[in-house]
Amino acid sequence: MSLTTAKELRDRKISAIKNGKFDLLVIGGGVTGAGIALDAASRGIRTVLIEKNDYASGTSSKSTKLIHGGLRYLKNFEFSLVKEVGHEREVVWRNAPHLVHPEKMLLPLVKKGSLSRLGASIGIYLYDYLAGVKAGERRKMLSAQETLKREPMLDPRNVIGGALYTEYRTDDARLTIELVKTAETFGAHTLNYARAGRPVYENGKIKGFEVTDEVSGETFSVTAQGVINAAGPWVDEIRQSDGSLSGKHLKLSKGIHLVFPYKKLPVNESLYFDVAGDKGRMIFVIPRGRAVYAGTTDTFYDDAEHPDVTRDDVTYILQAVNAMFPEARLTEADVESTWSGVRPLIMEAGKSASELSRKDELFISASGLVSIAGGKLTGYRKMAERSIDAWLELHPELTHISNCYTKKIPLVGSQFGHKKTYLENLYSTCGQIPHTHAMLDELFEKYGSDTEKIVAYAYDIYNKNRDCEQPLRQAELLYAVQYEQVVKPADFFIRRTGMLYFNRPKIGETRALLDGLWKETSGLDPVQAQRFNAEFERACEDVLQFQ
Repeated sequence: MSLTTAKELRDRKISAIKNGKFDLLVIGGGVTGAGIALDAASRGIRTVLIEKNDYASGTSSKSTKLIHGGLRYLKNFEFSLVKEVGHEREVVWRNAPHLVHPEKMLLPLVKKGSLSRLGASIGIYLYDYLAGVKAGERRKMLSAQETLKREPMLDPRNVIGGALYTEYRTDDARLTIELVKTAETFGAHTLNYARAGRPVYENGKIKGFEVTDEVSGETFSVTAQGVINAAGPWVDEIRQSDGSLSGKHLKLSKGIHLVFPYKKLPVNESLYFDVAGDKGRMIFVIPRGRAVYAGTTDTFYDDAEHPDVTRDDVTYILQAVNAMFPEARLTEADVESTWSGVRPLIMEAGKSASELSRKDELFISASGLVSIAGGKLTGYRKMAERSIDAWLELHPELTHISNCYTKKIPLVGSQFGHKKTYLENLYSTCGQIPHTHAMLDELFEKYGSDTEKIVAYAYDIYNKNRDCEQPLRQAELLYAVQYEQVVKPADFFIRRTGMLYFNRPKIGETRALLDGLWKETSGLDPVQAQRFNAEFERACEDVLQFQ
């Protein structure tokens, strides 16, 4: 087994970018930037994408992890938004079926709640209609008895009925990295830990940026015919560097989520319900494997770099969940992990964070910088299409560019046919190495058909050392280094695997298991290794340090 270290792979990427000739530079490696890179590269546009941290390290790994149409946006009469993202749900599911899963969502109707039985019925009917939901997945109204039968932990004194409708669960960070990988199959060049500095101009038109490699400290220029700014919460910083920050600007809204062991809140399905005492606010409770998470909050916040979790945030979520599930009696001590992120919204005077629109908006500067801001995870593909279409209008010199067809592009990992048959074959393939079906199921949920590459690495590892008890776990790290641009421990444990959020108690044991292999394959010098290890240890502590 011949392996290239993470450093060697990164050095090759940087060399190719330095020596490449590009039409488009995309700034921002969240789901929107990754979607733009895929759209552009698939149309035949020579594309390079840079991200100042790791892919999906901002908003795109801090969402509620749903590909959903936004039922609550009907309250703000955002019908076009609900219609567009409602239709996009099925597109994303079709293109990444290993990552996107249609599931029933239970909406309990309670005394003094924001929705009556009639109001919920009409609202969800309209939601299904706008989203084009298929007949078998449309909403079903439930009696109080039916609701409690589905979810016995609900307070029987408070429940007056329920509604069952379809939503789509995902892993936001993994969706982003699959978009990056798929963009690369079309020839895009991508680089994480590459910070945009000063803009580069030619005859008054923006042609690129000076870029700092945040790993080595080296600075170099990346130039192209033009630039799209998809930096999420940092969009206005890029606009400011271009001297074009005027008129509308971003207003950041913080959302936090709490994670509990499933045994502490053993719900049967995902739920969406009213926050007692906060009229108009609703939150989700969503089971995920051995854990269940609850959120989110929606408060104005100014610091995109360090959105903290406060004790008030924790209390808010705990009180909301305990009011709906009084037998749970959750306390702060039950919180196993948290995450906190900011949403980049378009500022509108006089509106609260919850009232601001989730619509995206394009800004085009005099220099030709195209910026995309706002929007939702579910709408990333349409946001990318609009961004590229607007950018192409500024660059008529680019000919032979095809129209957008990302609606029909399956993402890396989706090439597996019938899921049940694929998994059965996978179980059989792994018959000679230590494994469990649950372990392979977990890998498939993250990597889809690329699980085969992990299995191949696992056989190599096991054939070299028959005493190895977890070759699949070691093989997962090798795959992440070789194919997913893992540079730091945090990349693997937070965004590639979600372990910090959903299996935090196992991190110490897993780090010990992978330590030798990581040292061998990372290529980091001792100073870098110590710095990145310290960063990850702080991240592990921060999820349970409430301000």
